[in-house]
Amino acid sequence: MRYIGGKSLILECIDDVIHTHIGVPKSVLDIFSGSGAVGTFFKNKSYLTSCNDILFFSYVLSKSAVELSDIPCFDNVPLKADCINYLNDLKIEDTNINSKDCFIYNNYSPIGGRMYFTEENALKIDMIRITIENWRKSKLIDDNGYYYLLSSLLNAVPYISNITGVYAAYLKFWDKRALNPLTLEKPIITDNGKMNICYNKDYTELLEEEFDLMYADPPYNSREYLPNYHILETIARYDYPDIHGVTGMRNYGNNEKSHFCQKGNVNNAFETLIRDCNSRYIIISYNNEGLMSTADLTALCKEYCVNDEFRLYEYDYRRYKSKIPNNKKGLKEQLYFLRRR
Repeated sequence: MRYIGGKSLILECIDDVIHTHIGVPKSVLDIFSGSGAVGTFFKNKSYLTSCNDILFFSYVLSKSAVELSDIPCFDNVPLKADCINYLNDLKIEDTNINSKDCFIYNNYSPIGGRMYFTEENALKIDMIRITIENWRKSKLIDDNGYYYLLSSLLNAVPYISNITGVYAAYLKFWDKRALNPLTLEKPIITDNGKMNICYNKDYTELLEEEFDLMYADPPYNSREYLPNYHILETIARYDYPDIHGVTGMRNYGNNEKSHFCQKGNVNNAFETLIRDCNSRYIIISYNNEGLMSTADLTALCKEYCVNDEFRLYEYDYRRYKSKIPNNKKGLKEQLYFLRRR
């Protein structure tokens, strides 16, 4: 999944810092897990991994990729095919679903005056989402099966979304990929022999927990994540929210807004993160054009590090695809390492 500030391109850099200063951590916490890419990487390195994100759709992605160690059993679902194939072949006439109850179809397709999805794909999203929910309520699937199937849907949606990258706006013409049919794929489930766990909490609730390493990738700028991924959050929750505006934004309160996205609060947010952290080591991903300056964040890390064990690493910024010219000359990805206790 393409994600703002995603760390897929610097995973090996993160691991190099870990091996240089820590070796093999006994336990790691990815406290702002986002797409789950870093947490999955940690899991595949056989670290005891915990992930957290306040957004529910991010929690679902990590719940499947990081916490699950086996493909769930679907023996209670009376199907002739496996669940993923069944959901891919689902037609509304095969269900008891009324199109009036289909939130995505009625709000984010041309039926609702918006062009995030074609009518066919929007309706398919609703049918699959409602079916998964009904299976859970009927106890045909357990929680593991629920998150497994829901993560498959969430991972498939961006591939048929009529957007440039995020859901803050939709295109006014149909992008070629948006015309493809929605197709679910089986999530990749691995077992690293550890009891990995995922949380859906405000990050401050986990700072007192003891981990060998806390990895933090907070927002860099004023772009809030919920508005940029509001449709994925709505699909994950399927809570029929009140929406407003041209893009059908779901309402969200001040408690859902990140202080890391606010110039007046970002320094205090970082101090809370570092000061209250009860992990032995901290690695922070940031960049040199973030709301908090490199000088200020460096000074804060040095203030709270133990035995002067602090190091700042910088890497040239890279685009998602090398064929796209880099017009961000001078932008650096950063990794701040410090020993906290």
